[in-house]
Amino acid sequence: MSQTVSAAGGASYASAGVDIEAGDRAVELMKEWVKKTRRPEVLGGLGGFAGLFDASALKRYERPLLASATDGVGTKVDIARQMGVYDTIGHDLVAMVMDDIVVCGAEPLFMTDYICVGKVHPERVAAIVKGIAEGCVLAGCALVGGETAEHPGLLGPDDFDVAGAGTGVVEHDRLLGADRIRTGDAVIAMASSGLHSNGYSLVRHVLFDRAGMNLDQQVEEFGRTLGEELLEPTKIYSLDCLALTRTTDVHAFSHITGGGLAANLARVIPDGLHAVVDRSTWAPGAVFDLVGKAGRVERLELEKTLNMGVGMMAVVPADSVDVALATLADRGVESWVAGEITERGERTTGAELIGDYATR
Repeated sequence: MSQTVSAAGGASYASAGVDIEAGDRAVELMKEWVKKTRRPEVLGGLGGFAGLFDASALKRYERPLLASATDGVGTKVDIARQMGVYDTIGHDLVAMVMDDIVVCGAEPLFMTDYICVGKVHPERVAAIVKGIAEGCVLAGCALVGGETAEHPGLLGPDDFDVAGAGTGVVEHDRLLGADRIRTGDAVIAMASSGLHSNGYSLVRHVLFDRAGMNLDQQVEEFGRTLGEELLEPTKIYSLDCLALTRTTDVHAFSHITGGGLAANLARVIPDGLHAVVDRSTWAPGAVFDLVGKAGRVERLELEKTLNMGVGMMAVVPADSVDVALATLADRGVESWVAGEITERGERTTGAELIGDYATR
């Protein structure tokens, strides 16, 4: 397949731009990383038509509910492409998928990925899978398979995109959500590691098109280059959230992704109740300030697009706050009480932000 035409002079898959040998080489390179994610329930190895997970492991559940999610990382992949750094974007992918799954209290079980490229560069694809595998280890799940597709003519030779799907399991009577939330519950915020993987279309437009910045530009407030800040991997909260469910009576989680803090928190607030979050309890990181000032972006627009320094929220009974904060601190997760649950009254939304942000 390395020749551009067949021996008879006719067209071939390679002449159309697809290199099967490069794809095979990529699979060989990624095997060692996939192996690191293996759980005892996984059967077989990489290379089969389907990943196998032994469902008999679910017999310990009285009424197991399977939770599933799928996602990508958006235009953050273009930052990775421009910087030539491919082994972190997988962390973002796992976080986007598995931190959605853990919101209902589910334990992440396994994940599959889809990598689409304009041209297969085996080492590059293997680096992407390395990041996904490392993310799976952090989330406690197995990477049981995936697909690498070469799309010449549709994507440039250096272009790529990634997506993934995951599955988790939760006991029916341990399912978390709006029906558990009560008036007086506390809202605990967990710090984000930065922008995470949402809002990059706005960020790229503001910083590159409007402010004329470049990725290798040193930014004093960051203590590193702009590119390094923008490529900071999304924090994976899955095991931290599961630890909370074991030590406290968690009522709900909210993964703060596209749509911002208020909109995502509102998704788990029941009719009749309201979440009030006080901005003064934290100071968003410097990157949020930079985006706002460079693009003259109004605060409400920033809050609808970016996580503003909060990547995950937990709703717990007021008397569980101390244990919850101690559990997260023991796991190295910065957290604080950011708000509370009240009666909705005449309010029309399920969550709102009040006050002004603290200063750094």
